Amino acid sequence: MKHLNLILGFFLLFVGVAVQAQDEPMQNRWFTGGNFGLSFGTYTFVNISPQIGYRFTDKVAAGGGVNFQYISDRTRVNGETVYRTNRGVGGLNVFGRFYPVPQFMVQVQPEANYVWGKDKDFINNQEFRFDPRVVPSLLLGGGLVLPTGRNALIISAFYDVIQDPDAPYGRRPIVNFGYNLGF
Repeated sequence: MKHLNLILGFFLLFVGVAVQAQDEPMQNRWFTGGNFGLSFGTYTFVNISPQIGYRFTDKVAAGGGVNFQYISDRTRVNGETVYRTNRGVGGLNVFGRFYPVPQFMVQVQPEANYVWGKDKDFINNQEFRFDPRVVPSLLLGGGLVLPTGRNALIISAFYDVIQDPDAPYGRRPIVNFGYNLGF
């Protein structure tokens, strides 16, 4: 409950700051972005995580998105799979962004991710299932924003400060390269 209150507080802070005068038409303030990733082989990774947001002012934006990830990792010995890990993630997020200058942003992104998975040991013919559950994450970070008209290239880094052991991010920075498209 403490994590939920912290997450809600951060989001309300960004929405509260955003209630300022707007001189740009409402329809020109919407943008979309997110993440998309594919990797195939002994390590397979599929990530589809679209987001949509709204720029309340030149300095404040907020929005939300969904997160879908699939991970399969095989350990092979002499060409045969001896161990396989499968993981799935499905979640929701909200985010708040502050742009101190047009080329830099700071972002807070609370998430709730439903995680599930199993491991299979082919040598001992054993299977281990993980109890599915909802895992909280709070991503804090920022990055460079390279405007291209109403669109922008974004290079960012985040860190999950909650560090739940079942969260999809681990104890390392998350580096993203993306593109925001303005409507």
